[in-house]
Amino acid sequence: MRKVLESRIPELVELEGLIEKLGPEARVNVLAEIPYEDHVFPIHSIEIGSEDPTSPCFTMVGGVHGLERIGSMVVISTLRTVIELLSWDQTLKDRLAHSRLIFVPILNPVGMFRRSRSNGNNVDLMRNAPVFSEEATRFLYGGHRLSPKIPFYRGALADGMEVENQVLFDFLKERVLPAKVSICLDVHSGFGADDRLWFPYARTKKPFPYFVEAYAFRELLNKTYPNHAYAVEPQSIQYTTHGDFWDYLFDVHFENKTDQFFFPLTLELGSWKWIRKNPKQILGALGVFNPILPHRQARVLRDQKTFMDFLHRAVLSSDWIKMNDEQRNIWRFEALNLWFNGSHNVAC
Repeated sequence: MRKVLESRIPELVELEGLIEKLGPEARVNVLAEIPYEDHVFPIHSIEIGSEDPTSPCFTMVGGVHGLERIGSMVVISTLRTVIELLSWDQTLKDRLAHSRLIFVPILNPVGMFRRSRSNGNNVDLMRNAPVFSEEATRFLYGGHRLSPKIPFYRGALADGMEVENQVLFDFLKERVLPAKVSICLDVHSGFGADDRLWFPYARTKKPFPYFVEAYAFRELLNKTYPNHAYAVEPQSIQYTTHGDFWDYLFDVHFENKTDQFFFPLTLELGSWKWIRKNPKQILGALGVFNPILPHRQARVLRDQKTFMDFLHRAVLSSDWIKMNDEQRNIWRFEALNLWFNGSHNVAC
């Protein structure tokens, strides 16, 4: 089994090696074990820091689509850095005394094993949640129920969410949504040549309830790192879909929230730039979505480190989501003009 994993999912082997190094400040769970052919693949979660579920929380998720391995690599690389820092960095230990880091590095291990976007049931996990687009979607790409043999299949309506999505939903609802402030980052790749930070919604072009806070986040990032490479925007600017998991989880949060602030983000690493520099890699399925050459992989992993630390700091020092009425009105106006064509018929 280990030889199979080393050849097909080296990321899982690396992850399990890191888990063995974790100290008592970490809590590791197997959210599910997914059978496929003669194998059983675990979905791991790792929680580090405070045991208080209301403490500020930064969560990273990777490997939702089996072909987008660079997402898992980014999450695992961040986990590795945290483990090494905890062996000597008192400042990180102090931060984690009253905050949490959560990692779900490989949500779709069967997809990674099969080298497919979808899971073992040929379901696209980002088209599988019980959410329907309010807009016209791209044919097939926006999610469909025609056949599991066609990419972007949502799964049968009667089947509900796939096991991978259900266990992630249950885990985040229990461990993340109670937090006073939380950010979830889901790391993907493949769309365009630029790195994009998407926030909800994917199902509608209407602003989601925290669009002013999203603009405040953009301003915070721009001022802190003015030379960063991320385009911050609602996903619906690029396309809309059915079944987006983060739309669904956010709506559950917002319907039941009290004073909690939950901000889901998707980091879409633009793979076209890697293809442009190395056109031959498009001949392989993994080459469409991942940097293949070792030095480019290393650069991608290195380039994300500062941003991951920024997100942890953003949940710890969350005054950026608090604003007086004057500032809120200014940023509301600017956000509407930047992202929503200046539509002012939005409750705030």
